[in-house]
Amino acid sequence: MVELTVLERTKNKYTEARVYNSRMAFAPRPRFDWKLRTRTLALGERTLVMAIVNLTPDSFSGDGQATTAGLAAAIAAIDGGADIVDLGAESTRPGSQPLTPDQEQLRLLPVLEGLLRERPKAIVSVDTYHAATAQKAIRAGAEIINDVSGLLWDEQMPSAVAFGGCGLVLMHTRGRPQDWRSLPALGGEEVVPLVLEGLRERIAVAQTAGIARASIVVDPGFGFGKMGQENFALLAGLQQLGELGYPVLAGVSRKSFLGEAVRRVQPEGLPIAEARRTATIAANVAAVLNGAHILRVHEVQAAREAAAVADAVKASDKWRVISGK
Repeated sequence: MVELTVLERTKNKYTEARVYNSRMAFAPRPRFDWKLRTRTLALGERTLVMAIVNLTPDSFSGDGQATTAGLAAAIAAIDGGADIVDLGAESTRPGSQPLTPDQEQLRLLPVLEGLLRERPKAIVSVDTYHAATAQKAIRAGAEIINDVSGLLWDEQMPSAVAFGGCGLVLMHTRGRPQDWRSLPALGGEEVVPLVLEGLRERIAVAQTAGIARASIVVDPGFGFGKMGQENFALLAGLQQLGELGYPVLAGVSRKSFLGEAVRRVQPEGLPIAEARRTATIAANVAAVLNGAHILRVHEVQAAREAAAVADAVKASDKWRVISGK
């Protein structure tokens, strides 16, 4: 924080006051050029919005889509201002059952192909940990692979991404969905160091496989093996991910830890999407102020507005008085 002592005039008298530059009160957000398969995205000047399109009937937030509805939702996200559309065909909610690559592709590839046919300039990310699905998605035009396992659950994924030359979202996870409820609790001070160590290991794997540094964005994996308050410790310490030297994606949208935080001040019986809407907006603002470059969200317009406010706060160059003598 940059602090100066100045003279403040009040009723014809001058007193000393401390002022600070508000830009320095929040985490810095370095700029990067994210190298994708056929283009480059500038990161850091403003927050980018990645729209979630779930192509699974058992999405935890109840927004799963069949093929026709999924394509319509993806087109609507692009037309509504999303910078990236993230297509996912397998649920990763706690206790969910995995799909085979063939099952995943039956849900996902028709929507990917249809979206690029209708909106050829769209930047499409595919949420998968299966190398076979990633390979087919890249051939069909996907620019980004979003691997929630951080290249852990399919040993062929690092080479698939490297060979495809696409962007990679490298997420930290702790165990698999079926294990999360039985994992030992973490102390608040343990969460960020654990995520940093895990991401460093996964970055080393990616680079060894030949994935370009400029192609990688890191995601701390809110809710992926972190339970309840552990996620708030991660959100509060998000700026520490800057130590890694990579752009940061934050996916807090509709996560259960937000619902737990606001439940006592809400009426009973609200659907998940409605119950967690305002909490998601608040968490998205916190993520941007703590250095996130990209927000992965269910509601594009709300996220765009939240990001616009957070970006304006970060860009502010006004000096404010914080105390006087």
